[in-house]
Amino acid sequence: MSLLAPLGYSAESCGYCKDDNGVRTLNSRACYYFSSKSLSPEVYQLLVDRGWRRSGTVFYKPDNVRHCCPHHTIRLPVAEYTPTKDHRKAINKWNRYVLGDDYINEATKLYPKSKEEKARLRNTFDLTTAAHESEYGQIQRPPEPAHRFEVTLEPDTFTMEKYGLFKNYQQHVHHEKASETTPGSFKRFLCSSPLHAKTSSNDGKPQKLGSYHQCYRLDGRLIAMGVLDLLPHCVSGVYFVYHSDFEKWSFGKLSAMREIILASEGAYKYYYMGYYIHSCPKMRYKGEYQPSYILDSESYEWNLINGDLRKLLDSKRYVSMARERRLKETRSTDVLPNTTKDVTDDYSDYPLPTAAEGGEAVKRGMSLFDLKIPGLMTVDEIEEEIDLGQVAIKDLVAWDTGEVRKPQTFKGIIAELVACIGVDAAIDIVVDLT
Repeated sequence: MSLLAPLGYSAESCGYCKDDNGVRTLNSRACYYFSSKSLSPEVYQLLVDRGWRRSGTVFYKPDNVRHCCPHHTIRLPVAEYTPTKDHRKAINKWNRYVLGDDYINEATKLYPKSKEEKARLRNTFDLTTAAHESEYGQIQRPPEPAHRFEVTLEPDTFTMEKYGLFKNYQQHVHHEKASETTPGSFKRFLCSSPLHAKTSSNDGKPQKLGSYHQCYRLDGRLIAMGVLDLLPHCVSGVYFVYHSDFEKWSFGKLSAMREIILASEGAYKYYYMGYYIHSCPKMRYKGEYQPSYILDSESYEWNLINGDLRKLLDSKRYVSMARERRLKETRSTDVLPNTTKDVTDDYSDYPLPTAAEGGEAVKRGMSLFDLKIPGLMTVDEIEEEIDLGQVAIKDLVAWDTGEVRKPQTFKGIIAELVACIGVDAAIDIVVDLT
């Protein structure tokens, strides 16, 4: 059973907006939230494909038209991925460090490759083979490599070993104070996920679903860890940490390629890297993994990140390709009387243009249907596609007296939740309003 507790819409300070000195600005982000301590991977897959992400047990969907730095869900079809020169360099450099020159020279003599294999390796780069090349369980022995490197997929349970790694990363990379990096914060953020762990089947292959820790150990020491949500169609990266001792080894690139390989070997089809934030230079790297697509906030279509899309993202704070097409049609047909064909988009169909204004209006009782959020179902669409009475509600009271457009009522709360998560997810959940 998937159990959701609506938390509603709010605006707060943004952790990505900083000035040239790295100091947080007063910009604010706007999101719709719910919490859940029990959610099926199937339902979460539906939500991810509508722009949702989770942080521990809290799930959030950005209001991109009002968000100071719009967050776009990004995904990569793993079968189409081609590593860049920098990606190949990172993995080859790590393999040489792990194996060591002595091992490489001796193994070349003991296990010579055929002419055909040498030619293939010169002309192609096999990512999966390269990634596994330095794993202790995959290498040929003797001789022994310089280091014993192992990568394992483990349950997302708390251990002091994992916490120690997390603490080092947060303090050295994000410059958090020791008081901010506690075992409790680590547990809430990255352990004991609400997603149900189970094994399913995809194309005849066993497929793990749920949340896991992909642990990297060197000579028995935990040096890095990826926190992953494994969903029916994707490997979704939640967070990644590495020890400061290994900062020079480009573990950001290494981990992304590892997670792409995990998706490919597990028949998950796609790799989701969280949010692509074009206005944040530190988050643009995700677009380097090609071909990547970002989710349209209004139509939920996937658009390839190419030159044309990047130009739009450079010139506009909020971009929806579906909206651009509608605007182009308006310009070409000139259906509006007494207007020129050069119609600019003033976003006038979205009232209250800032997160702060939207958040304050909702506090005063404005319905999300009146505020309007990109991708939000309308009242007419809800009434056409679902009977709200079919949504399972725990300990339901006072249902008949509520109104869809009154967010203070139970019916209003449910209507806004359904409008944000979509009908397909709504029929598979139980809502906790207590």
